[in-house]
Amino acid sequence: MSRVIARRSPIAFKTQALHVQAGPELLRYTPVGNPLSFDDMLALRQPVQVDDPECFELTVANLGVSADILFTWQQRDFRLLVRQRRPDRGDEVLKLLSGYVPAHELRLPLLTLMTELAEELLLETRHGWLNGRYQEVWLPTPYAENLPPDPNRWYSLSPYQSATRAVICRELNLLERPRAYVHLPTNSLQLVYQMRLTAPPCPDLSALHADESLDQHSGELIARLDPKQPDLYLAELIDGTASGRLFTLERGELVEQQPEHLLLSEAFAPQQGWVIDSSHCSWPDGLR
Repeated sequence: MSRVIARRSPIAFKTQALHVQAGPELLRYTPVGNPLSFDDMLALRQPVQVDDPECFELTVANLGVSADILFTWQQRDFRLLVRQRRPDRGDEVLKLLSGYVPAHELRLPLLTLMTELAEELLLETRHGWLNGRYQEVWLPTPYAENLPPDPNRWYSLSPYQSATRAVICRELNLLERPRAYVHLPTNSLQLVYQMRLTAPPCPDLSALHADESLDQHSGELIARLDPKQPDLYLAELIDGTASGRLFTLERGELVEQQPEHLLLSEAFAPQQGWVIDSSHCSWPDGLR
């Protein structure tokens, strides 16, 4: 049974549209226009096209940020994925942990990603929930009142790989070199950071995903946790290549899952230049 672990108002979210200039060597984005509410942003997320995927200019609705996380457990490698049901598109996909970047963090999108990971990536031991660190920086603890932390252990995140082409916000170079693409069907710019997750020795570790949804009665965004439906999946890699096997991690045990009609989100679809024009791709082809 799901459990409510947080409530908040969606009214506080504001972002801005972005003017994107893409060329052979780098992509530059610049916030433009007035602040946008969440509904304003969604209204701008309409399909667009470009003539040359390597060189173009356009204004996109928003900036999204994701973490492509490599995790090693019991000497086996996995990529972390979460399940997302998309009623507006009539499908269900496995996707990266991700979020929308608010206006005040458009120059530092990694900060948004740290918050998203703290809210969505939940690791439990019998002594409590693990706090997280990215290099030397502690992640926020949004559920500390409802999910007591393990007082002695934490998990660590570190950069894993960097893209070869630069991404710049105005004149600020994003030093972590995330992979960047414009998703044409939603008119959005997406940044993907590759990371490695290291967990402390704990044989009873469980990995769960907190699902946030809008309550139609109260108008609040409600975060829920359901231990019986972890919704955080470990996609197995063998020598860096996806095996096609999918697991959940429950009390230290890898439990194989075989959900039907699997799709992967657009982040795994083929990228041409700076653009992706698919809404999803087939499982497990996008992981290979």
